[in-house]
Amino acid sequence: MRFLIILSLAFGLTATQAEDSPKLLPGAHAHNDYKHAKPLEDALSHGFQSVEADIFLIDDQLLVAHDRHEVKPERTLQALYLDPLKERANKHNGHIYAKSKEPFYLLIDFKSKSEPTYKALHQVLTQYQDMLTEFKDSQTNRKAVTVIVSGNRPAELLASLKPRLAGRDGRLSDLETADPQFTPWISDNWNNHFKWRGTGEIPKAECDKLEAIVKRAYERKLQVRFWAIPDNAESWGLMRLSHVDFINTDKLGQLSTFLSHPSKH
Repeated sequence: MRFLIILSLAFGLTATQAEDSPKLLPGAHAHNDYKHAKPLEDALSHGFQSVEADIFLIDDQLLVAHDRHEVKPERTLQALYLDPLKERANKHNGHIYAKSKEPFYLLIDFKSKSEPTYKALHQVLTQYQDMLTEFKDSQTNRKAVTVIVSGNRPAELLASLKPRLAGRDGRLSDLETADPQFTPWISDNWNNHFKWRGTGEIPKAECDKLEAIVKRAYERKLQVRFWAIPDNAESWGLMRLSHVDFINTDKLGQLSTFLSHPSKH
């Protein structure tokens, strides 16, 4: 009986660990993650490496929402993202996934005024410094969670505050000038640069253009993401074959299945 109890406990622990730590899907990015039924938790359960949260600074609180009228006082950046990520990092010896040492990315999109929002964010991030990647002029010290600031990005203020616990999200116009220790990501609207909308074969000229962008970003040690891509398997396949670093989606389960079984696509 004692053996059966121990065996049951061990099996239960193993099952819990398996549920808590699915296989990481490198480059899977949950667009507007906070809109899902269980923000962050849904993305993590599917093995996503990156999530996106829009924030407003309201009464000294960083509240997560897409539009100003949607904010709720309990939906703070800390409660929805930073606290649960810290819990996981503590649980998994400084990593978000127990079976992977790859960094997890938290893309924070500013919807309110840039400078006051970043000042408030900086104060909050310093409380989580032990788990956050630190960006320095000459190197990047990676930890469990890498924060990237997008939207209304205050470049000068971001560069001046120390420790710098967030990188800047660049645009394609920054491709030739971005410093990877300051602007590690290049993100842009797919529709502003490509006409292909996810059906039929992408024109060769556009395919060549995409490959050239990714190649140049790789040479400059930058990572690439496009938002507003067609959210379907054809587009995800193109992103994967072109080695785009992050695949943007609102369809967590479908992209998870697609990336988990590449031979079927």
